[in-house]
Amino acid sequence: MDISPLATPLPPLPAIAGVRIATATAGYKRWTRADTLLVALAPGTSVAGVLTRSLCPSPEVELCRARLAGGAARALIVNAGNSNAFTGEAGRGAALAQGEAVAAHLGCAPEEVFQASTGVIGVPLPVDKALAGAAAAHAALGTAGFAEATAAIGTTDTFPKAAVTHAMVGAHKVTLVGIIKGSGMIAPDMATMLGFIFTDAGVAAPLLQGMLAAATATSFNCITVDSDTSTSDTVLAFATGQGAAPMIESMDSPGADAFAAALADLCGQLARLVVSDGEGATKRIEVRVTGATSGPAAHAVAMSIANSPLVKTAIAGGDANWGRVVMAVGKAGQPAERDRLSIRFGTTLVAARGAVVPGYDEAPVAAHLAGQDIEIEVDLGLGEGRARVWTCDLTHGYISINADYRT
Repeated sequence: MDISPLATPLPPLPAIAGVRIATATAGYKRWTRADTLLVALAPGTSVAGVLTRSLCPSPEVELCRARLAGGAARALIVNAGNSNAFTGEAGRGAALAQGEAVAAHLGCAPEEVFQASTGVIGVPLPVDKALAGAAAAHAALGTAGFAEATAAIGTTDTFPKAAVTHAMVGAHKVTLVGIIKGSGMIAPDMATMLGFIFTDAGVAAPLLQGMLAAATATSFNCITVDSDTSTSDTVLAFATGQGAAPMIESMDSPGADAFAAALADLCGQLARLVVSDGEGATKRIEVRVTGATSGPAAHAVAMSIANSPLVKTAIAGGDANWGRVVMAVGKAGQPAERDRLSIRFGTTLVAARGAVVPGYDEAPVAAHLAGQDIEIEVDLGLGEGRARVWTCDLTHGYISINADYRT
């Protein structure tokens, strides 16, 4: 598979105190690459998560949802190549068995083991491979870093994705590292595919949950590749508390605001990396909507534009077809008035007050659309609501990848 033309090299990814990493090959598909990730976490690690709202979730998602209530984590295990979704009792049994095996290896409770699987839907996770992969990864704990971790969790991804941020908590600097996988089936409605965040900061679990939910609202919930929400979407954040900074117990704690801002920045970086690896993508697209009657209305209009195959294919072809943007605004189901609407491509105003602008020159728009980073701005002229979302173009490459995904 060719690497996306929008690929971003991995930044230097520092180790996080209280985090030990290993990868192994369980052989979920016909490959020799690592497809199992095991992360062992120090005692006292708090956890937060956002999970798919799909009504057909994998058992791993259901287990994570139940275990988040405890607020504590000692391990994360991720399987790539098999989503274990829509697999009935066989799939649930396999997930339980793998989680119990990890707990036994690490001497912790199964409720402290968080699990995720990604790949083909409808094939039960093979128990023998799942247990062998977990055992091999446990034997190798501490031999891998975040670069190996993000490579192990990918499926149709064309490049590994990770980001790093820092924050000052009191007089001490804390580090946040995030890894993510995702390329297709991206329209999260909570998170996106699989993303895992690790920090040496100490953060109370309820507070971490609130911070992650807020960060998700402006990052993972603001991207789309193909309008399809996965059965396995999971984002988990783990705070080991193994750094020197004081514990963040509430938003009144020293450094709480800085940590929340760093977490939001990290999530934004990770979300945009997924868009940059959209299946078959050649262009990133940022859609901004202003002048809506509310923030949620602006978000709905922006997502309508970002999810439109007609808009996305026009961008792929470099066609400044602003009529397709009008179409997407009109079908969004939110307040809009044709004669108040204005549209920009890049910095060029192309339409206003219900018609193309007088003397419209398409040359600067065509030049903008020839690039890799495209901006579409719509002002509805009705209120103060605004939103920003990210997507990618839709090319023949998307069809090629998904037409033979299982074979």
